[in-house]
Amino acid sequence: MLSPAVNPDDERLHRLAALERAVEQALEGKPQPIQLALTALLARGHVLIEDVPGVGKTTLARALAKAVGGEMRRVQFTSDLLPSDVLGVAVFDQKRTDFVLRQGPIFTNVLLADEINRASPRTQSALLEAMNDGQVSLDGQTHPLPEPFFVIATQNPQDFSGTFPLPESQLDRFMIRLRIGYPPPQVETRLMVNPQGDRVEDVPVVLDPQTLVELQREVDRVSMDSAVANYLQAIVTATRVAPTLALGASTRAGMNLSRAARARALLHGRRYCIADDVQELAVPLLAHRVRLASQAEGYVPSRDESESAVRDLVLRVPVPL
Repeated sequence: MLSPAVNPDDERLHRLAALERAVEQALEGKPQPIQLALTALLARGHVLIEDVPGVGKTTLARALAKAVGGEMRRVQFTSDLLPSDVLGVAVFDQKRTDFVLRQGPIFTNVLLADEINRASPRTQSALLEAMNDGQVSLDGQTHPLPEPFFVIATQNPQDFSGTFPLPESQLDRFMIRLRIGYPPPQVETRLMVNPQGDRVEDVPVVLDPQTLVELQREVDRVSMDSAVANYLQAIVTATRVAPTLALGASTRAGMNLSRAARARALLHGRRYCIADDVQELAVPLLAHRVRLASQAEGYVPSRDESESAVRDLVLRVPVPL
């Protein structure tokens, strides 16, 4: 329990700052990807990290998972992975003369789905209910997942061999898609001069599951006035009427953007949203949910194409004064 002299807001901000510093120990020079991942975590969303191999996708995921405490499980997605390998399977217990659930790795606080697009669409779809509703249905029974439940998925670019593009319904379950990119030259030089072992091992645990749930509830208390809400809705509407897009953002996408904006405000020490919160998150939150008008059947646009289209739309929407 906090001392009466300690401001609860200050304690909350201290915990969030400590969480960000902890993850930065493993992934230097990348504050924006870290902040985006923390935003999704606080907003009860899920993160899709897309980039070329070897730039720290898995490092970011593991560092974030370790820093927030709780139980973490990792699944390496491959072409022969089955849905039961992720969800679990009912097996017959001779002593109980009944079927019992042998839980899969999805029954955890943090699930690291590594190279998710190397698995078949059937296995990818096994995550849909879990990511959307926090539960798993097996053999006619519904099993709740632990709280909090957070999926961090990594994927290689879709032009790499042996990958299956994520369907739109799967992409829509990820609140934020981000990329890491190459480290700054000075950081990369230091890593080459003095390569270390597993940097995630030194990441401290700064939260526990219950504290994380409390911080997620704080996000719901962050206010958003009508001007910012109208600005957010105008951006979502712009994606639906733009000639450059054949498919705009859904209502779920708008709700996700609203919740993410509140989480970003909390990370910046505010209990109210401003237009910057919406503007900064629009591209990483909406770009993977839209379809380009020039997108032919079977054609998968590059990430840059989708992001550029959304970015141009956001710049055209008037910002409230």
